[in-house]
Order: sequence, then C-alpha cells, then structure tokens
Amino acid sequence: MTEKRKAHIISHSHWDREWYLPFEKHRFYLVKLMDKVLDMFASNTGFNSFHLDGQTILLEDYLAIRPHRKEELKKYIKESRIHIGPWYVLQDAFLTSSEANIRNLLYGLQDAKEYGQVSKIGYFPDTFGIYGQAPQLLKQAGINAATFGRGVKPTGFNNTVSDAVNFESPFSELKWESPDGSSVLGILFANWYSNGNEIPTEPSEAEAFWQQKLKDAEKYASTNHLLFMNGCDHQPVQVDIPEALQMANELYPDVEFVHSNFDEYVQELQMSLPEKLQTIKGELRNQRTDGWSTLVNTASARIYLKQMNQVCQTLLEKVAEPLSVFAHLLGGEYPRDYLRYSWKLMMENHPHDSICGCSVDEVHEEMVTRFKKVQQTVEMIVSEKTEHIATEIDTSEAGLTKGDIPLVVFNTSGNKRDMVIEKVVEIEKVYFSNMHFSEIRDHLMAKEVPNFTLINSKKDVIPHTVKDMGVHFGYELPDQDFRQPYFARKIKVIFSAEQLPQLGYQTYFLTESQETDRGGSLLTNERTLENQYVQVLIHDNGSYTLKDKKTGHSYDRLGIYENTSDIGNEYMFKKPASEVPLTTEKLGAEIRTIEDSSIRSCIEIKHVWEVPQEAGQTFEEEKNNLVWHPDRNAARSNETTILEMVTHLTLETNARGPKVKVTINNQSKDHRLRVLFPTNLKTDHHYADSIFEVVKRPNHPEIEWENPSFDHHQQAFVSVSDEQVGLTIANKGLNEYEILEKDTTIAVTILRSVSELGDWGYFPTPGAQCLGENHVEFMLIPHQESVIDSEAYKIAYDFQIPDVTVQTDIHQGSVPLSGEFVSWGGDKSSFSSLKLAEEKDDIMVRFFNPSGTKSLLSVQSKKAHNYYQSNIIEESIRNLGEKASSQTVNPYEIFTIGISTGEGGR
Repeated sequence: MTEKRKAHIISHSHWDREWYLPFEKHRFYLVKLMDKVLDMFASNTGFNSFHLDGQTILLEDYLAIRPHRKEELKKYIKESRIHIGPWYVLQDAFLTSSEANIRNLLYGLQDAKEYGQVSKIGYFPDTFGIYGQAPQLLKQAGINAATFGRGVKPTGFNNTVSDAVNFESPFSELKWESPDGSSVLGILFANWYSNGNEIPTEPSEAEAFWQQKLKDAEKYASTNHLLFMNGCDHQPVQVDIPEALQMANELYPDVEFVHSNFDEYVQELQMSLPEKLQTIKGELRNQRTDGWSTLVNTASARIYLKQMNQVCQTLLEKVAEPLSVFAHLLGGEYPRDYLRYSWKLMMENHPHDSICGCSVDEVHEEMVTRFKKVQQTVEMIVSEKTEHIATEIDTSEAGLTKGDIPLVVFNTSGNKRDMVIEKVVEIEKVYFSNMHFSEIRDHLMAKEVPNFTLINSKKDVIPHTVKDMGVHFGYELPDQDFRQPYFARKIKVIFSAEQLPQLGYQTYFLTESQETDRGGSLLTNERTLENQYVQVLIHDNGSYTLKDKKTGHSYDRLGIYENTSDIGNEYMFKKPASEVPLTTEKLGAEIRTIEDSSIRSCIEIKHVWEVPQEAGQTFEEEKNNLVWHPDRNAARSNETTILEMVTHLTLETNARGPKVKVTINNQSKDHRLRVLFPTNLKTDHHYADSIFEVVKRPNHPEIEWENPSFDHHQQAFVSVSDEQVGLTIANKGLNEYEILEKDTTIAVTILRSVSELGDWGYFPTPGAQCLGENHVEFMLIPHQESVIDSEAYKIAYDFQIPDVTVQTDIHQGSVPLSGEFVSWGGDKSSFSSLKLAEEKDDIMVRFFNPSGTKSLLSVQSKKAHNYYQSNIIEESIRNLGEKASSQTVNPYEIFTIGISTGEGGR
C-alpha cells in the first residue's frame, strides 16, 4: 500500500437505453453525448478517457445515426481512450436465462474484437441483484474483477458495521466466490457509481466537495486507491475534468488525482490489496438489508414480457440451435447470421429497465414488437431445419405405402423424454391450380375422414385420438416457383411419444385402418384424474389434492388463489399492513370435464370472483406527493369488479404431475394475484432454479429484514422438500415466488397490476395494470428426496421446452427412422445448450452440475473427429482426444465440450 492516496476518476455515463423515456428519445441524448466525447478527444483538451458503460450495443445505437464517425470511434478505442465491453447489453441478471447471460458476454467480446480493445471488467453497475455463478462465468471468460452497486450485506471492511445509512453498501473491495469455488475481485460502488459526479472547478466548492468525497471513499476502502465515478444515469460528459483535477491536485497535494480507467485502476488496486479480504459467497441479493429496496418485485411487473422472453429464449437455445446442428450434420447450412440477429434483437429487451418491466409504457410496447420479430425469425429457422432433416430420413424404410403419413417428432431437451404430441395433420390438399378454389372446400368436406392407426418405427401400435378440423386455406412458397395456394382437409392427432432420443428424433406413421380408437380415460370419476404416478382430486372450491403414488404422500388445498392490493410500483410490491388477503378458499367453482382419453384428460375450473376495483383516492394523493412505497397506506376502494379465472388442469399419461393453464380476465387495478401451494413440510430452506444453479435459499430473512414480504427470483422452478418427499412447481415465465411461513406454502405470483414506474418521480404507467386477458402456465411435480436427488429439476426444465413435430411423406433418405445426433450420460449433469461455435464449425455442447458432488460426463457425436474442453467463450482449454468419456465435472461446475468434425472453419 502506497503512503500517498491516489484518486482514480473514471468518466462515464450509465446509459439505460430505454427507461423513463422510450429508446429513440434516450438515443437522441446518447448521440449528443458521444459527439461531445469524440470532439473532446479530437481537440486534445487533456480529456484522457471515457468508459462506455460496459455494453457494446451503444456503439450500434450511435453508429446507426452517425455511421461516418466509425473510424474515429475505432481510433480512440484502439488507443484505450474509449473503453468498451465486455457485455453486449447491461442485462438483468436474474430474469434472463443461463445461456442468455453467456451469449451476452460472448457477443459483447466478439463485437469488441472489431475495435481492437475490450475492458476486461465484469461491469454490473446497477444490476438488480446478481446470480451466484457470475464469478465462474467471468473467470471462464478471462475476467478477474467485477464491479457492482447492489446486492451485498451492509457490513464494512473487516466486518465493521456501517453507520452511514445513505450508502448502497459500505465497503469497496471483497472476494466474490461462486459455488464451484471460482472467485474474482469484487469492487463495490460503496458510495454509488456517481460518487465523483460533477466535480467543481471553483476552489472553495472543490475543497468542500473533495473533503467530503475523500472521507466517504476512504471509509470503505481497503487500500489508498480510491475510486470516483464521474457520471450517473444519462449524465452528459463533464468537459472540464482536466481543470477540475488540476484544481484538486493543487488543493490536496497529499492526494494524486488522475483521470483513470478500470484497467489501470484494477491493476494498481490488486498490487495494493491486503492479504485477506472479506469473502462473499454466491448470490448478491441485498438479504442483509431492511428489504424495501431489493427491486425483486420487478420479477412480477408486466409478467407478459417475462412470458414472451421465456418463449423466445427457449426457442433459440433449446430448439432452433440444436435443430440447426442436426441439420448441419446432415449437410445443411448452419444459420449463424440469423441466430446472431435473433439473439441480439432479443437481448435488446434484456436490460434491467426493459425486461424488468419498470419503464414507461412506450418502452414495453416496443419490446413486444421485438419479441414478436424474434419469434417469427426463429420459427422460420425451425421450419427450414426440420424440413431439411425430415427429407433426409428414409421414411420408405418402414415399408408403407405412399398414402401413409410420416410424423417426425424431435427432442431437443437434452433428456430422454416422454411427451404428449398434439399435431395438426393435412390428410388431403388440393391446389388452386388443379381445381377452381370455389369448388375445393365442398370437394374435401364431402369425403369421410378415414380411421387411422398410429405406429412407431418398430410398427408398434400407439394409442392416439383424432379430431376432424375441417377444411382450411394454406399456401406453399417454393424455392423456384410462384406461391401455391391450396385448401386442405385437416385432422388433429394427439398421442404419447415415449422415450424420445436425447438430442434426436423419432418417426411415427398414420396409416389407414379398419380399426377404431378404443378410447380410454385418465378420469376415475368426474373430479379425479389419475395416471401411474399421481392422483389429482378436485374440490368444490377449485383447489385440489395431489397424491404421489410412489411415496403415498399427499398435498392438500393446492391451487387456491390469493388476491391483495398493490400500492407499490413497477419496482416493489406493497400492501397496507392491516389488509387481510382475499382468497378463493370459500368461493365455489364451476367444474367440468373438457377432454378425456387414455392419453390426456382435462378438467376446467371456473372462478367468478368479486374483488375491489382499484385502490382508493388516497393512493392518487400518495403518488402525486411522491410518497415512498414503504410509507403508503391507501386502502382498496369500496367499488368492486369481477375477476374471472378459468383454470385448465390437465393430466397426461406418463406425466409426473398435472399441468395447469390459467386464463385471467383482469378488470381490476392496483392488485396482486398469486396461486398457493401449501406443502406442510418441515424445513427451513428451499431450492429455486437460477443461472447455472439450483440455489438453496432460507425460508426466513435475516434479522435486519423489515419488509413484510420476502419474495425471490426463479427461473424454471421453485421446490420445497424435507429430504424425504418434496413438491416442485415448474413454470413458464413466472419469475417471482415467496415461501410463506404458514404451512410452508409456495406462493407463485401470476399477475401484478400497478400504475406507476416509481423511482425518482411520478411516471404513470397504465399499461402495467395488465388489464384484459392474461395467461399463465405451471406444473406440479411431487417427488422423493430433494429436487436435485430425485432429478425432478430435469422434468421442470423439460416443461419449458415445446415439442416440434413435422409432417413429411414417404421417400428415401440417408438416415434411419430414429436417431440421436449427440448423446451423453452424466449422473448429476444437466444439459444447457447445443450449438456451433461462433467462429468455426465445431459443435459446442454445454452442461452444468447442480449438485454438491462430482459427476462423470460422457459425450458422443457422429462425425466427431476430436473432443476438447472449452470455456464459455469457445476457447479450447484442454484436449480430450477422440473420445469424451468419463470427464469429471466438479460440483456446481459449468462444463463445455467442443467437438471438432474435421470439416474446417466457416
């Protein structure tokens, strides 16, 4: 440690691309900022350095308006004056998938290559909590330090307790360690990332400024290197920084003030650190605070955005990429450019103020359009790749006739899987070119739908149901010919596809038959669903009892809905302390069977619920007066409205639990709706899916916690067990839950209606009320032991992944009726992704170990020339030879295997 203090001043502007203004209005100010920065560098004013907020997308945003200034940008980046990366966007950490967090880093580092330099700092300035595996991801990317402003407990260096309540967190340097043991230097913005903002140049003002700022920084620093962030949200660049630092050096000769950057600051800091630093392990979630500013309830703001994100992420990483690898191995082109376009477009929705749903309505309207564009693009990729694979399958191998209809079912989940397939099939079509379109419909409807038998590739008869769908218009867009419209007679086929290959496909055939379907049922009576694994008994109030037939354990009163007011905002939930929640426990429900077969049965549960229409008038006064949400006390209005909810509870053959879809016709404002799952299990902790981790969390907060709510983030599931039995609730885009003390209840938020953005002013957001029709999906999975030991987590992951089934014809091909393109085995490993590398045609397959014990992993692929272990940014770190068998994956390790096919580069 040097005797003389050194103040590192880093000029920056934290740039939320969209927030209290929509994107284009914020970009208008970004262009002004960047113009000024470039002009200052060009004029040699002594302005040395500018940190571009850790996200390379700002380069794209700027150059879309100022393309002629790209070479200037390159010049100053190569000269290490403008510092970029390593991220593509400053994403929300908990609301974006594991793979999305990797791709964000991968694409940011790739973009930075074009400019010749990258800032190797894990930059999380304002992230709303950070997942525990972040140090492991950073280390694998060659990044050894991270900066952040939120998430650690309020104790100072050497465990001293802060007496300064105005600080986000009161210490600066620490060791941040992932569950696998990987660690990075953590640098906390103890006085926030604006502690060096707007530095005075006038002597008396500068003296007072630095007297306080130096004191504040020294209080939480472990060395004489003091960090001052010269900027804030959308802050214009301070043009007189050279003069301000000259004045500071004159006023404080015992301090060296330098216009610095993170590379220089971290390098000098690391040489001065004490031998021991406080170690923070795992997640950074503000658990040792009063709980009012965790921003966790952004996980339930505008749930429709989270659901669209889940669909797009899943389609990209668990469907389109694996299918594209399959097609590539059969000679098809890998759509690298389209996949990159789709990932980047989706990640435009991943900054915290975007995916968290905590912006003005215009921002989120634009997000919906982006998500739709991603989904449209990915669906085209999936369609093209499945068609290519289907044409390579030798469907003539089955020895059937031209009139039989092959259906190819793909499994891209990474696990052997049982699935109920629902596929609309064209049994006959007539092109407009062959008959006048006015005659085709009657021609097709006059024909009887034949009886069909469904068989697999071994010619085993598969139970199925068929529904006549009538005649529908369609069209084809041939590669060489003009569009071809037609009418087609369609049926819907429902069947169970069992033990599908891990990463491959299975072919089934519809053949005409004289036999008729023998029917069957999963209903033992009008209120009870049952298969080989579970029994579900539905009660008069619409709740249900779930029995695990393997353990004999039952869970009662599941599926009761809870409704409370919400007088918080897009960031935080709040209800008056005296308010008693409303529930459907004593509300009768209309119950009827809407589907019944041996493959799938469904019971509809309808609630017509009278609830308060909105918050009372006091709430408007509180918002207009900028009353902070913990201090609000507005009651609900006396006027009521109807909240109608239709629940479809479905049990499939071979399913480990029921699947539930709820349609909510929301006409109420300022409220929160949750579904409750009392487990009655005795435990002080639970598990939740997070980023490359099934994280263990306490059921009760620390003693500092004052917020009556103790909500958490989840990805695919939350689980409670007493290590003997357990209940896991899987979901699609429902990212918020709470474990209630009463009956150890899992409470999952399915709707939150709020009226304002919150934060530093009053920004009305009527769109955040989510009025109208809302849809949610979840699945209940009872099991033995914990969610990891029982492998229930794999069922929960599979629940998120849709089936992909394509209709083809009888033809010759190069591959058999069933096959795996990549196979693997691992007792505790979990599949994450399968793709081609970004800069070569090697196959990259990624796993992670969610358990605390070592796992043995084996991977095989046809056409493999060589295997190697890779890091997350697709660099080879260890050659594995011609076989990737019995690789040891350490506890909680993220493990990527590269497979060279010997086909060269792109």
